[in-house]
Amino acid sequence: MRQEQVQQAQPAQPAHEAHEAHEAQQLAAVQRILQAHENEPGALLPVLHDVQDALGYIPAHTVAVIAEAQNLSRAEVHGVVTYYHHFRSEPAGRHVIQICRAEACQSMGADALLAHAELRLGCSAHGTTKDGAFTLEPAFCLGLCASSPAMTLDDQPHARVTPRSFDALLAQVAP
Repeated sequence: MRQEQVQQAQPAQPAHEAHEAHEAQQLAAVQRILQAHENEPGALLPVLHDVQDALGYIPAHTVAVIAEAQNLSRAEVHGVVTYYHHFRSEPAGRHVIQICRAEACQSMGADALLAHAELRLGCSAHGTTKDGAFTLEPAFCLGLCASSPAMTLDDQPHARVTPRSFDALLAQVAP
């Protein structure tokens, strides 16, 4: 009987190791950002903006590193991240929808538009759809007050948005 050699495929990296490697990459990116701002007094907001731009959100495990570098407590950094609507603590969906909540847009139907969006997407404001396709966020003034209600879809502004035009915009990017 002939013995055949069977090549064994290398086992896939266990999930926890992949997660740790991903976190290490995120921390390295945060360290580079912190170094770029190390001589700036009061650089917390620019640091947070750069971290969100680089990673798409502010991961919880980076808060302590940011706090230490900025000579702040973790609670202070967490407070800033959660206070400003712009910052996310979780990754966003593949497409980000922002609906203006400022007074001009509210007076022209933004509340109804937001309610329609929540119903259509199946998630609330500050939420992401179950399939990870869309994140719905309130925004406070998109600068289209004369053409309200306004929204952005992947940073592209849209004016005079109705539930019908909202659905048409979604259909353009939906998989």
